[in-house]
Amino acid sequence: MEPSEGTEETPLPLSRFQVSEEYGFLLPDPLTELPAPYGPWMEIAHDLPQLITSRQLRSRVHQMPHLSTGHLRGREELHLAHLVLSFITMGYIWQEGEEGTVKVLPQNLAVPFWEVSQALGLPPILSHADFVLANWRRKNPNGPLEIENLDTVISLPGGQSLRGFILVTFLVEKAAVPGIKAIAQAVGAILQQDEETLLEALQVLAEAIRDMSKALRRMHDYVDPAVFYTVIRIFLSGWKDNPAMPQGLVYEGVSEEPMVFSGGSAAQSTVLHAFDELLGIRHREESTAFLHRMRDYMPPPHRAFVEAIGRAPSLKQHLLSSGNERLREAFNQCVSALAELRSYHITIVTKYITIAAAKAKARQAEPGNGAGPSMAKPLSALETKGTGGSHIFTFLKSVRDTTREGMISA
Repeated sequence: MEPSEGTEETPLPLSRFQVSEEYGFLLPDPLTELPAPYGPWMEIAHDLPQLITSRQLRSRVHQMPHLSTGHLRGREELHLAHLVLSFITMGYIWQEGEEGTVKVLPQNLAVPFWEVSQALGLPPILSHADFVLANWRRKNPNGPLEIENLDTVISLPGGQSLRGFILVTFLVEKAAVPGIKAIAQAVGAILQQDEETLLEALQVLAEAIRDMSKALRRMHDYVDPAVFYTVIRIFLSGWKDNPAMPQGLVYEGVSEEPMVFSGGSAAQSTVLHAFDELLGIRHREESTAFLHRMRDYMPPPHRAFVEAIGRAPSLKQHLLSSGNERLREAFNQCVSALAELRSYHITIVTKYITIAAAKAKARQAEPGNGAGPSMAKPLSALETKGTGGSHIFTFLKSVRDTTREGMISA
């Protein structure tokens, strides 16, 4: 971005990138029902937890009519259709666990899912954009955006822990909103050489990142690690870098060759990509390659927002040449808060994956263990990997460490 572009108007107008002043990257007030022709999809979607746990989803999908996507109008309807079809797809693939996967997604599901994905510029798999950004509603339409007044639009097995996992992640996204607006403010301030506005923007950004960490801590209150690890996690798994589906998946009626896509991952959230770009955080080669691949799972306007920040004048270079100590201190506060957030994410992953995995194995080893039907067999294919396919601890520790290295020394 050239400085001359941004002197009259905001250089990063949020609305151009489908970023909401109130909700950030979250879809504002998502629809909860599709138009009448799509009743067969909605009926299955609303019954998903029961259909999956009773092993009836696949037979229901086989009876589902092949519906045209031509009646879908506007971004909201497309996002709800993508959410519905992605949840049905994940249930269809993983209904029998990782040892009972299928190689072909039937045409009556694969073709409309592909068409809706093409229209939105999203891949035909459940992503963060579906799972969190478009999957929330207020119980009381006039009530606050607090977890007690929120619910999901579509669900999967996992009960209250699944609801908690989605909605706590929603609250993390919502906490980021002042920081997202501060990015646009900071870029404008650099172009205008306005040090006071830049200082204010950096202070707001640091506070927003700290608020994201506070929101993330609520995971402990709402999500049972055993349920997350043994029930929920498999439905976020994709068919790229997953030994349970080494060939990928054939989308019948779309391609005769199997295709591979990564599962849902926090790395698909646009928020941290945007913060990294503004703060000039440079990750190691392997981590960068994975993060850049995850951008393909974002709505294209959000990806374009991150790329626009990357083309803007460098904040770090501006601070290094300005010699303003208050600005440097504010910048370092942002980097420090971001490193803390990433450290805390490692703590969460340790509890919900590593420790939960060890406990699940111990339960399996017990003679006549009483895990019951609600507890599935623990995942072996993704024991050391994230649902997005990364080697989870290597990746998380690497990005945390490179974030710390982004500090400007005195």
